[in-house]
Amino acid sequence: MGVYLIYFIIIVLSNTVGAVSGMGGGVIIKPVFDTFAFHSLAAITFYSSVAVFTMSISSTYKQLKNGVKVNWIQALFISIGSIIGGIVGNRLFGYLLEFYGSEQQVQLIQIVLTIVSLVLVLIYTLGNPKMLHLKSPFVYLLVGLFLGGFSTLLGIGGGPINVSLLVFCFGLSMKDATVYSIITIFFSQLAKLIEIAFSTGFESYDLTILLAIIPAALLGGYLGGGVSGKVSDKVVSKIFITVVIVVIAINVLNGINLF
Repeated sequence: MGVYLIYFIIIVLSNTVGAVSGMGGGVIIKPVFDTFAFHSLAAITFYSSVAVFTMSISSTYKQLKNGVKVNWIQALFISIGSIIGGIVGNRLFGYLLEFYGSEQQVQLIQIVLTIVSLVLVLIYTLGNPKMLHLKSPFVYLLVGLFLGGFSTLLGIGGGPINVSLLVFCFGLSMKDATVYSIITIFFSQLAKLIEIAFSTGFESYDLTILLAIIPAALLGGYLGGGVSGKVSDKVVSKIFITVVIVVIAINVLNGINLF
């Protein structure tokens, strides 16, 4: 029961913040789950994916209900790319586990890549962000492919890199980028879960944990979507930067603990 409660609290808080900032919660959930180490790396990555996938459903619903406008052509191509990326990222994760034969090695790779990406995001966000204002559907597809693959490999669902890359490539405001980030998360994690279902299946995971994860993810996504509709771009940006710094610190500590 203690594990259920700890997971529930972590996911509600993470997904609330993740839905507001567009990070998706997984960038917080994954390293915090790693810290507690109640389950294997593969199981933690799976539970994190379920949490952010569920969050993306309730958050998107709440955002649309709040009247957020979405360019559906742009969203469609980003989504197609993220579906392909989600499948590729999950297969690459499985390949790394098989290649190294050690969860510790793969976890270290995830931690290093996460820290590097977060530091780059922080530098970009705190600097004078340039924007390309790209319009080509092909670019939407490529961006979705990269984001879906990278976030699925790391087990973080979306992460700050989603928001930053969307702002950089398409000139979106921070607030608008969070909506497209959540949509990308939905499709990449959906692809990952379908890939697992048709390859290894879910038998190796303790699915009873989902009784805590899914309600917590729905609640966190709904709360975050509600908060997002009431705060300014400036507030979203401050939350974003704060969470990035905190998550970098957690990942650094997790990396040190592996040695």
